[in-house]
Amino acid sequence: MALGMLVEGQWVNQEKDRDAQGRFNRTPTSFRRWIRADGSSEFAPEPGRYHLYVSLACPWAHRTILMRRLKGLEEVIGLSVVAAEIHDNGWEFRDEPGAIPDSVNGASALWQIYVKAKSDYTGKVTVPVLWDKWTNTIVNNESREIIRMFDTEFASLARKSLDLWPLELREQVDQTIDAIYQPINNGVYRAGFATRQTAYEEAVGELFAALDHWEGVLASRRYLCGEKLTEADLCLFTTLLRFDPVYFGHFKCNLRRIVDCPNLWNYLKDLYQQPGVRETCNLDHIKRHYYRSHTNINPTGIVPVGPILDLDSPHDRNRF
Repeated sequence: MALGMLVEGQWVNQEKDRDAQGRFNRTPTSFRRWIRADGSSEFAPEPGRYHLYVSLACPWAHRTILMRRLKGLEEVIGLSVVAAEIHDNGWEFRDEPGAIPDSVNGASALWQIYVKAKSDYTGKVTVPVLWDKWTNTIVNNESREIIRMFDTEFASLARKSLDLWPLELREQVDQTIDAIYQPINNGVYRAGFATRQTAYEEAVGELFAALDHWEGVLASRRYLCGEKLTEADLCLFTTLLRFDPVYFGHFKCNLRRIVDCPNLWNYLKDLYQQPGVRETCNLDHIKRHYYRSHTNINPTGIVPVGPILDLDSPHDRNRF
C-alpha cells in the first residue's frame, strides 16, 4: 500500500520516496522552528502551551517520548498517541490500548493537524509533531530538534535535572548522532524499503558495518560517548529496540540479530532497564504497525509471535 501524503492540503494515497535505482530517500521534515528559553524566538517554553503528537511504533517519535519522560516534562507538555496501524487515511486516532485521542484539536487523523497548521501543505505526514496551542500551529516535526529543545530549552520546567547534552560532550554527541543516522537509524528503512537488489545490499552492508563499529566502541565504554547517558544513546536505543522484533525479518536486515552482538545487546538491556524507559516501549504497537501497515512488504498482514526477548535479564554494563 502507499502510505499517503498531502498535496496542496488534500490527502492522497501515493508516495514518492524511491529513486530510479530503487533506493529509499527519506523526505526532509518541513517544520523546523525552535522554542527558545532566552526570548529570541516567538515560541517560549511555557507549561501547558505545547502538545506532542506521537506513535508508539515509530522510532523517531519514541525519541521524543523518552526525552519527555526522562526529563520529567509530562505535566508540562501534553501527549496524543495515534493508533498502531496505518491504513488509507494515514496515522489515525482510534480507540485501542496505548492510543491517546487528540484532546487539543479533536482530529481523527494526523493529516488534519498538518492542514490546520498550513492549509496548502504538500508533503509527508509524519510523527512526531510538536504543536503550539497558543498560535495553533506546528512548531517542529524533526525528532532530533524536538529532543534537543526538551533537553535544553525546557530545563527550567523539567522535574528532573538530567542533562543529556552536557557541555563537555556536545561536539561528540552531535557527531555521534550524525554518524548513526544514515547507516543505522535510516539504514534499516533503506534496506526494508529498497525495490532493487543492489540498493538493498548497499544499505545492509552499510548498516552492519556501522553496527560492528559501535559493537567495538561499546566494548570499552558504557555509553556511546563515554560514561554519561546522552541524546545519542536515545537515538540509537529506539532503533535497537525494534531491530530483532521487526527489522531483522520484516526489513531483511538478517546478517545478525542484536542479541548476537554481546555489547550492543547488553547496552540495549542497560538502557531499557533505566528508570522510566521501559514504560515508553510498546512492542505490540511496534510489531502491529510494521507487519500490518507495510502490506507491500508483508501482504498477508500476519504478525509474528516472536521473538522472545528478555530485556529484563541482567546486563554487564556496570563493569565500566
